Amino acid sequence: MKRIAIVGGGIAGVSAAYELAMQRQAGVPVEFTLLEATQRLGGIVETERRDGFVVECGPDSWVTEKPWARELAVELGLEKEIIFSQDERRKTYLAENRTLVALPDGMRMMVPMQWASVLNSPLFSWQAKLAYLREPKLAEQLKATALDASSAAHDESVRNFVHRHFGAEVADTIAAPLLAGVFGGDIASLSARGVLPAYVALEREHGSLILGLQERARQNVDAGIQAAPIFSTLRNGLEGLIEAMAACIPASSMRCGTTVEVIERVGDRWRIRGASSKNVEDTLCECFDAVLMATPAKTTARLLRPLDAQLPELLPQQASSAIVVAFAFAAEWAQSLRIPRGFGFLVPQRSQAAAIMPDATQENLETLAQRALLACTFIDQKFFHRAPPGAVLLRAFFGGAAAPALLQEDDTTLLTLAHTALGRIIGRLPEPNFALVRRWPDSLPLYPVGHLERIQNLEDRMAEFPCMRLIGNAYRGVGLPDLIHAGRTAAREMTTAVQNCNL
Repeated sequence: MKRIAIVGGGIAGVSAAYELAMQRQAGVPVEFTLLEATQRLGGIVETERRDGFVVECGPDSWVTEKPWARELAVELGLEKEIIFSQDERRKTYLAENRTLVALPDGMRMMVPMQWASVLNSPLFSWQAKLAYLREPKLAEQLKATALDASSAAHDESVRNFVHRHFGAEVADTIAAPLLAGVFGGDIASLSARGVLPAYVALEREHGSLILGLQERARQNVDAGIQAAPIFSTLRNGLEGLIEAMAACIPASSMRCGTTVEVIERVGDRWRIRGASSKNVEDTLCECFDAVLMATPAKTTARLLRPLDAQLPELLPQQASSAIVVAFAFAAEWAQSLRIPRGFGFLVPQRSQAAAIMPDATQENLETLAQRALLACTFIDQKFFHRAPPGAVLLRAFFGGAAAPALLQEDDTTLLTLAHTALGRIIGRLPEPNFALVRRWPDSLPLYPVGHLERIQNLEDRMAEFPCMRLIGNAYRGVGLPDLIHAGRTAAREMTTAVQNCNL
């Protein structure tokens, strides 16, 4: 019977293990072992359930239009658990000089769907409004200069892509803060093809992004398709996906607390050596017919280097760190809060690239926290069932260049800094009923310009190892649906390959 190892127990690795468990249950003669270095599965997918609050410590939802997370939830019997963002309340603000200014209604990221809201918005100068009005008239010109789908080498930065359509002001005021919390990094270096594939495809087809989205909306109306809510999640939290998948995986096929140290080729098999984080005498030295690598990019690079010294150079070389801080206010405490109606606010990063201070005084730490604050979500408004009636749940997201300097601070310090930083923008906050902090160092690989070309080169070189697949957020998508799809697809391909004796 063929044996498959899955290294890494984040959502991509767990999805792969679940798929293999389903294959085995269907009668496919395959064994597998999921190896995870920590004591829990799920990676950054973690849910804290306390006092009627449901607090996501990592991602809080998935994009509805990508089907793979919903398909998995339905398959796991969680269809009745799926809830949607309350889009009738959807309004996003920008924090400008300690004041919240609403983004125009009807925006799809930086692309407007309603002219009146843009033209009446105080966010934009007349030059930016004129750039918006001019963009549809440049459709043919934009289409002629669109990125070539047939060439992975044809790429540009996100900033340049947005600038070509709407100018520098829109790129810096809207696109930069919108993308900072999702993809991390500076839009001047992020890959347009890697980060905005749907908009790049719209440009190739229509030239104008505005005309492309308008045409798509008309087609949906003609077909009787109602606009779906933008975000989906589970009533009791996204960790429910991990819990439901883990329940389908035999306990004997999971080894948490096992760090993989070496993967080496032995004949036509793979030997994996590692050690337990709890018991130094509990070592791992086993052989497998195939390996699915679902580890973070840095770990993957370390394990691949002995096999091919050039492979690590093709992986993303940088990753952004994040800190999530959540504050839960029960109804009696929430009455003093003045939270505007909407999903939350973003903090423009135009003035946030200053150097890190050398001495960790309280004043310097507060400045760092202000620079690192990227966004705050009003979770109780974005989703129902996240807080008791009348309660408020805020979730602040810290990242960017200043975040690494904050990672070393203890929870008490980070909570104080976050409390102060939010208070400067939305008004003085009472003490919460409870709060939590999660640190996610180097959790989000940055997709620089040329990312897809490097990934294609990586996959070409990996063809020399047909019994190994790389999955995770370092390759072709960072969202939960992308990772679920990648894990399950790789597991199916590997099962077919080993059964056909192609390894």
